[in-house]
Amino acid sequence: MRILVLGSGAREHAIILALRGEAEPHEVFAAPGNAGIARDATIVDLDANSPAAVTTFAEADAIDLVVIGPEAPLVAGVADALRVRGIPVFGPGKAAAQLEGSKTFAKRIMDAAGVPTGRAKRATTLDEVASAIDEFGSPYVVKADGLAAGKGVLVTDDRAAALAHAQTYLASGAILVEEFLSGPEVSLFFLSDGDHVLPLSPAQDFKRLGDGDSGPNTGGMGAYSPLPWLAEPYGGEDAFVDLVTREVAEPVIRQLDAEGTPFIGLLYAGLILTKQGVKVIEFNARFGDPETQVVLPRLLDPLSQLLLAAASGTLETVPRPAFADAVAVTVVLASEGYPAAPITGRELQGTDAASAVDGVHLAHAATAERENGLVATGGRVLNVVGVGTTFHEARERTYRALAEISLEGGQFRTDIAARVVES
Repeated sequence: MRILVLGSGAREHAIILALRGEAEPHEVFAAPGNAGIARDATIVDLDANSPAAVTTFAEADAIDLVVIGPEAPLVAGVADALRVRGIPVFGPGKAAAQLEGSKTFAKRIMDAAGVPTGRAKRATTLDEVASAIDEFGSPYVVKADGLAAGKGVLVTDDRAAALAHAQTYLASGAILVEEFLSGPEVSLFFLSDGDHVLPLSPAQDFKRLGDGDSGPNTGGMGAYSPLPWLAEPYGGEDAFVDLVTREVAEPVIRQLDAEGTPFIGLLYAGLILTKQGVKVIEFNARFGDPETQVVLPRLLDPLSQLLLAAASGTLETVPRPAFADAVAVTVVLASEGYPAAPITGRELQGTDAASAVDGVHLAHAATAERENGLVATGGRVLNVVGVGTTFHEARERTYRALAEISLEGGQFRTDIAARVVES
């Protein structure tokens, strides 16, 4: 197939690597891509957020499937424009993408579908925010209602900090104040063709910048898959996935379809395992980052066929995806100053040596080629992904490869998947 992948991050690189690893060869194009993606796909000079530009290219170059990676093209309506022209696209239309683009919309859909989630109140003024956080109590959970690149959420015991965070995002829209939910978090992806869903394997990511879940929220500093600790409370990973499919994914997809906004693409369920049961923290309308980097390396089925079936409305003909009995761990290397004010343009060295470590590959997030080699162009620079037969092996490979890479001021967590290894 001729496949166009929209996006420029490590998630998109992971998708492209999975497509390139299939037995059937594909011609893979990417826009806008990055230095790492350029080694595995043909870079296309077009505006990935422009419905007209993407559609024109897809038609002119006989693209068989468009895969939308990040959220911005979704809320811009790129998928809608492609579907009007009959071009298969993996990604929801603008209306269904509100599931990520508006947390208020997501809460309404969950309420209508009977999906378990925390209490929440929408606020448009600082006084309304103050009233809501005082009602729910500490720890305070304050979220920007719209897209915020993974940085719009604050969980804090500091009331003044909660109000300050709300003030920052009130300038561009509403705020959602939620009750605090306690328990382990799980990310679970579902493929959807608007009527049917197929689950992938769960993962756990690490949002805080520093070890021990300290520091500010980020777009994600690492992840691992599978989750062996699901065995005791839920009877195993498969039983857990079945439960979430039945009580979360299927009701949401049915509700969206009933409202005339079918969801075609990747439904990301951010879950928390409370004492009262599984509850939804949030939904995203695309593959998660960095969880994709540890889920796709374990996938045994051809990703292209799964995505095309979802885009074509034939997901019911596809068996449930199977995953290797292996472990994947990824650690994110970030620039100095991330997430508040990342310093970019610094040289990135040692990537070839890192890639040479057995069981390791790199997923580039924000890199560019210069005369002297690679440089960092953003906050999260790249993902080091290690795959092994055990958590100890996968984690050891990941950190051994990361030690080969040098980036002035670079920062990364040293405790990704450490508790799983210890237990």
